[in-house]
Amino acid sequence: MRRSGTDAKPLLRLEGVDTRAAAEALRGEPILVSREYAAPLADDEWWADDLVGLRVTDGDREVGVVERVVSLPSCEVLEVGELLIPLIGDAVRDVDLAAGRVDVDLAFLDAG
Repeated sequence: MRRSGTDAKPLLRLEGVDTRAAAEALRGEPILVSREYAAPLADDEWWADDLVGLRVTDGDREVGVVERVVSLPSCEVLEVGELLIPLIGDAVRDVDLAAGRVDVDLAFLDAG
């Protein structure tokens, strides 16, 4: 894959897509990129699938396990049982991938 153009109008050249008709057939389809080619993440960013399965706590209190990450129009949320926890600083105190834990503030969520 090769990228040129601008951020607003990127131009991609995909291996195996050699004609305009072949490119047109892909219009609207998602483009998946292996992590090894993805841009590096900032310190406060994580891949959604890395969060699935992590323990969720409020301090020392066990809350549950991240079942999935859902993209909503306003933000992404962690689905923990019937609880939806927005991935915002006021709701999520810390994400520790190495420890396999997400620390949340249930009082902020009014779910305590």
